[in-house]
Amino acid sequence: MVYQAKPFDPITVKASGKNRVAYFYDADVGSFSYGSSHPMKPHRIRMTHSLIMNYGLYKKMEIYRAKPATKQEMCQFHSDEYIDFLSRVTPDNLEMFQKESVKFNVGDDCPVFDGLYEYCSISGGGSMEGAARLNRGKCDVAINYAGGLHHAKKSEASGFCYLNDIVLGIIELLRYHSRVLYIDIDVHHGDGVEEAFYTTDRVMTCSFHKYGEFFPGTGELRDTGVSKGRYYSVNVPLRDGIDDSTYKSVFEPVIGKIMEWYQPSAVVLQCGGDSLSGDRLGCFNLSMRGHANCVNYMKSFGVPMLVVGGGGYTMRNVSRTWAFETGILNNVILDENLPYNDYYEYYGPDYQLDVRPSNMFNVNTPEYLDKVLTGIFANLENTKFAPSVQVNDVPHDREDLGDVDEDTADAKDTRGGSQYARDAIIERDDEF
Repeated sequence: MVYQAKPFDPITVKASGKNRVAYFYDADVGSFSYGSSHPMKPHRIRMTHSLIMNYGLYKKMEIYRAKPATKQEMCQFHSDEYIDFLSRVTPDNLEMFQKESVKFNVGDDCPVFDGLYEYCSISGGGSMEGAARLNRGKCDVAINYAGGLHHAKKSEASGFCYLNDIVLGIIELLRYHSRVLYIDIDVHHGDGVEEAFYTTDRVMTCSFHKYGEFFPGTGELRDTGVSKGRYYSVNVPLRDGIDDSTYKSVFEPVIGKIMEWYQPSAVVLQCGGDSLSGDRLGCFNLSMRGHANCVNYMKSFGVPMLVVGGGGYTMRNVSRTWAFETGILNNVILDENLPYNDYYEYYGPDYQLDVRPSNMFNVNTPEYLDKVLTGIFANLENTKFAPSVQVNDVPHDREDLGDVDEDTADAKDTRGGSQYARDAIIERDDEF
């Protein structure tokens, strides 16, 4: 018997001495719209940000507006013609691109909307700059909730995702890190990221997702990678109604074993909110604390970590959970009474920071989970000795505006220090 049910205990955050958090947010991201009837709402990122600010978490971390990703940077993974198409297509000229729309899978699920290219560049820029700051040791955790768009392929949009910011962020991390671990707790399989690194042992992908008559239809237990990447793709296929204690009893043993044997020097955690109870498109039964337990567990390893958003289609629940998880990453358990914020009326009638589980039936039987874990551990046996990596010269970094010469920056700014110096100021120890 491999599977052992664990009780779900209240989350306790262990404050670590080293915990510098860089948070990336662009105020424009909430203004984009996929369309009024489309379930994906970028507005939820703005709602999350409002909660984070009103809880006072801005005092704990450094807040940045990343430089949008350039075409050249996007093409480190995506094909030139696909990125060129995204930069040129608009709702007004869509008829001119009918052939390309079919080729690049742009249409129903992935509509063309005003500012599509700008939206992609904001998402990509945040994840790439977060990775660049981790590389240079400027922070221990980087957060980009506008990222996490894990379905996008090299030359194809998919599942509401156009640009795979996660792959671009991992490529950035691979400049400095010999092994990177990608973890996906979205209810959908992280197929775009898995596919990108399916043939390499330098990136291990681990996705916990609903499998069986569910988008995108990939991610079964037997999909483990090919060639040098054999056994470096880990899939945990789950069934409807999984709850907090069951999820924890699967997540922690799998990730614990991976951390022990693969020994990654950087982690990317995709925090899709559609695995929460009551999601419009999801079918899991996780509470806010059950979801956040994954973030808290990963934080306990003390490995440099990039945290990105993802799915999540009940906006008030996604924003509550991401705000709570931002608190955990800053060693704070947020108060359950929501502070007044720009979107306070969304959180009625209780105005509480909580997403509660429903009485949904959990189809994941102990026998089924035992079979899944046995298969995963058998595959992981082959990764017991972390792969060796040939050491090469590190290519030059992504340009980071945070490293501007302070003297010249001060000369241009008359409001008491440079913008970059002010960005770096977080809560002082003697502040009330």
